[in-house]
Amino acid sequence: MIGAVAPPLPDLDGAPAAEILGWALAEFSPRLAVACSMQDAVVVDLAVRLDPTVEVFFLDTGFHFAETYRTAARLERRYALNLVRLVPDAGPAVYDRDGAEACCAARKLAPMARYLAGKQAWVTGLRRAESSTRGGARAVEWDARHGLVKVNPIVAWSDDDVARHIAAHDLIVNPLLGRGYDSIGCAPCTLPGRGREGRWAGTSRTECGLHGG
Repeated sequence: MIGAVAPPLPDLDGAPAAEILGWALAEFSPRLAVACSMQDAVVVDLAVRLDPTVEVFFLDTGFHFAETYRTAARLERRYALNLVRLVPDAGPAVYDRDGAEACCAARKLAPMARYLAGKQAWVTGLRRAESSTRGGARAVEWDARHGLVKVNPIVAWSDDDVARHIAAHDLIVNPLLGRGYDSIGCAPCTLPGRGREGRWAGTSRTECGLHGG
């Protein structure tokens, strides 16, 4: 809830991802949800090992790659996922008519804000290694934008840590990761690239606003 006061939060930086998630699930379930962009299944896999019924949400902008939608379907089948698809209101902004910022606001920010208004915490796959704009992220932090706790269990993981976990557990990944896309967003605005350089290609943007920036 916007305007809510931040509660005392534990310092879990450096703790194992499972410990961070275990704390969050014990503290906030069932008013907790796991965000999944359908780039990979790392955080979803970690979460459902602890609670198979945990709620997972996917921002269905209407502009995702076909590979992203197929990845979502595969995750849903493998984990019998408690998946919530968030869609925009009727007649949302469109990138090539209204600009990328308005498109992201209508198709990502607004649906997520409505959804998170009913939660106390959300779990993300955000990592410091992804970009300089994420360098100050903590394992557990207060999300003032949405007025709830934000949990980033793999915030300290490197790209190699992610790759090792995926290989060790035979996790589902979006096939675009193998085609040069390090970060996968909507099809019209994403090109292959290292880190987040392929997002909103041709602009200085690296964030849509979900995590600030």
